[in-house]
Amino acid sequence: MMRILQVDTQQLRRYGRTRVSWAQKLGFGLIKNDHYLQSFSDRDVAAFEAPFGIRDLGVGKANKRLLEMADAMEPDLVIAGHCDTISNETLSEIKRRRPACVIAHCNNDPLFVPSNVERIRSRAGVVDAVFVSTGLRELRQFEGLGARIYHMPNPVEPSVECLDNSRRTDLDIDLLFCSNSTDFTKRLEMVGNIKEAVKQEMNFKTYGSFGEAPVWGRDYDRALAKTKMGLNLNRQEGDYWYSSARMAQLAGNGILLLTSSAPRFDELLPPESAVYFDDESSLIAKIREFQADDAKRQHWASRAREFFHKEINSKLYAQFIVEASLEMGFSHDYVWAQDVMAGEVGQ
Repeated sequence: MMRILQVDTQQLRRYGRTRVSWAQKLGFGLIKNDHYLQSFSDRDVAAFEAPFGIRDLGVGKANKRLLEMADAMEPDLVIAGHCDTISNETLSEIKRRRPACVIAHCNNDPLFVPSNVERIRSRAGVVDAVFVSTGLRELRQFEGLGARIYHMPNPVEPSVECLDNSRRTDLDIDLLFCSNSTDFTKRLEMVGNIKEAVKQEMNFKTYGSFGEAPVWGRDYDRALAKTKMGLNLNRQEGDYWYSSARMAQLAGNGILLLTSSAPRFDELLPPESAVYFDDESSLIAKIREFQADDAKRQHWASRAREFFHKEINSKLYAQFIVEASLEMGFSHDYVWAQDVMAGEVGQ
């Protein structure tokens, strides 16, 4: 098994008031696969090492501490996530000191944010492999920069997505949409129109918007535990197989998933699992259809939950990243990587 150093924010300074974290799920998956894991929380270390806790003043020290940790731990694999405080020079220095160490970058942010495209391009010049939560069709722009390019999904983690609302009928929230971001998006216009259209028919909660306070941590868990149907609305739609982590959070908890048809998740997910819409009017029609047929809602939500927990879970997700990073050959028929395993891209 591998010695793995994961570099990403671990939300230490939130003291339990954390957001659902794909990086944490990756760490859980690595441990479940019997890898030895050490985590380096770059933003927290920068703050802890800085005068007066001012994070920007601790960036240089955080980079030195990461080198110190890599020297002490001697990792076989370094997985650098969203760790902008860590420079490419530091990652290159780890490689210089340990030539056999493989370095991967995992990026869970959308490509419609220009700064993220530049971040991926920059990392691809110094790491061995890059994993992005957008489908390979959109990732060809990063080929030829040095790193091998792979798609990674948003996984479920059984200890996090531990609900199964598909078994329940006593749920107070008919429809849920949680958001706290308004950058690069017009989705709240649609949400507002839906809210107006269904206000007499169902309880539609929009935490983080329209005057409703956002929910985090256990408050978010409690909101999910009451919910029948959830809107998976990304800030922009259309990038192939791109979704925020919201998709796994909803489907993994047995909440009926309503998502745009544009990213073509119908090519990944089984029939009668996710509910796809083309535009605002078709979404409203789908909401009303499943609100009126609770047995159908339960059936579709159950199929989505079963698929995610069986085929897109943290253990498979983590092992795919290890195997692809080290070019080990794949031990599982990963549903999200059929084109890679066929040798078309990334090998």
